Amino acid sequence: MIEEIRIGSLGVIDSSALELGPGLTVITGETGAGKTMIVTALGLLLGGRADTGAVRRGSKTARVEGVVTVSDLPGLAEAIEEAGGVVEDDRVVLARNVSAEGRSRAFVGGASVPVATLAEVAQPLVAVHGQSDQHRLLQARAQREALDRFGGPALGAAAASYARVHERLEGVESELVEVVSSARERAREADLLRFGLEEVEAVSPEPGEDVELAAEEARLGFSDTLRAAAETAREALSSEQQAPDALATTSAARTALDGVRQHDAEAGELADRLAEVTYLLSDVAADVASYASRIDTDPARLAVVSERRASLTALTRKYGDSLEEVLAWAQEASRRLLDLDSTDDRIAELKAERETLRTQLAGAAAELSRLRQDAAGRLGDQVSEELTLLAMPHARLTVAVTQTEAEPSEGRRAPLRIGTRWLRYSAHGVDDVELLLAANTGSEARPLGKGASGGELSRVMLAVEVSLAGTSPVPTFVFDEVDAGVGGAAAVEVGRRLAQLARTAQVLVVTHLPQVAAYADRHVVVEKSSDGSVTSSGLTVLDDESRERELSRMLAGLTDSDTALAHARELLEVAQSARGRG
Repeated sequence: MIEEIRIGSLGVIDSSALELGPGLTVITGETGAGKTMIVTALGLLLGGRADTGAVRRGSKTARVEGVVTVSDLPGLAEAIEEAGGVVEDDRVVLARNVSAEGRSRAFVGGASVPVATLAEVAQPLVAVHGQSDQHRLLQARAQREALDRFGGPALGAAAASYARVHERLEGVESELVEVVSSARERAREADLLRFGLEEVEAVSPEPGEDVELAAEEARLGFSDTLRAAAETAREALSSEQQAPDALATTSAARTALDGVRQHDAEAGELADRLAEVTYLLSDVAADVASYASRIDTDPARLAVVSERRASLTALTRKYGDSLEEVLAWAQEASRRLLDLDSTDDRIAELKAERETLRTQLAGAAAELSRLRQDAAGRLGDQVSEELTLLAMPHARLTVAVTQTEAEPSEGRRAPLRIGTRWLRYSAHGVDDVELLLAANTGSEARPLGKGASGGELSRVMLAVEVSLAGTSPVPTFVFDEVDAGVGGAAAVEVGRRLAQLARTAQVLVVTHLPQVAAYADRHVVVEKSSDGSVTSSGLTVLDDESRERELSRMLAGLTDSDTALAHARELLEVAQSARGRG
């Protein structure tokens, strides 16, 4: 719901604020007082085209602000936050500035945004019906959605069922296109994987093998050097040539200290330690001798090891930094190859699934179309009855539900066969929905925008909105000139229908008819000051006594006429009684 509109330097309005509430709000005033500027301000808030001529003379910039409650509007708060705006206490401020030079700026929740973003956020909030406005229900999509809502739960369920099958079909179609179009690339990928797996299989590496072979190759390549070093070490430890060695020298040292053990305990301890060293040297000497005896020069084995290492290195250059990574690649490549080799089977599966889904979709489309046809007849009859009460007794509204035939074909987006017909389809079914109006008896039914004048079109829209009341997602309706060319009993019916619509939505009406104004929940009068401008004090919410005087002015042009005042009271009583019965 729109809680408040603030307008500055727009047309004749200098500075003004209008607080709105639920139900029906009517705006009245003398001709030229600026009533329509309020509708113009709403158009700017909806992202409408800015007219620099609307900027008040002598002002640099016109500004319009609207405070909107978002708690009952699913998705609106998220859209505002995506635009960078802030929602505080379930309220958001929308704003639009228009400079006299033609520049325009838009704001959503305090964030500066493109005008297109403001329109995207704000347009779902308000439906404006006036002679110069682009009507929401003139759009084909809006007409189809309105019919689906009017059709009730059964039609809604059928539309949802169709949408689910259509979504699944689109997914299958997309995957099929991807699989078929990439078949050549998949075949090339499979060949490369087979070649790589054959290379790995031919070498058949083992985990950690490369580390072991590197160590073995180092030993074989330096066998002579290793043997010479081992012999030198063995000779130094225990010489076979009777040369001084470590073992003999250590034994001599032990013997010397052991001979004086009885004179000093410490000498005995040192002798014992040298004995341990002697044993260790003896063991090391034996181990070094054994090591030297095992070192053999084996050129044939070295060649085998080097060749094996070269094969393993070739794999790690292509498929991983280590043998473990090469083996992991081989496992993944095997799985991928199985998937690639099953392409033909997958294509066959997808084609079969596509045909099954197309059959299901055709059935869902036929049921959806049947329910739409039934709802279309009921909606057309109901709107036509409303038009009769709105001084258009010869007007007839028809909701046309048609289909587009096509030649049979195959592949993606091929038409659906429903009965004996091949029909084009979309995400919403096979139907095109259009509201057609025959304004007079014998006249041809034409699209809404072409079948009625501006004033008639506003009344047609009122009839449609009343018929759709309770199903429309739009929370606020604005009617300008809805009563053009209407008077008497028809004007009373216009007021009654507006009040009926206001039971389920916020309704704002600019009117010059007292019969319509009498049905208001809130009556606002626009008055110019002596200098011709409208200030904040120029928008007044009327109390009961003031309403009588304003209705008297609208009836007779006099505010103090007893006859006019009596008529005004009668209008208010009739309206109150009618609303109470409603």
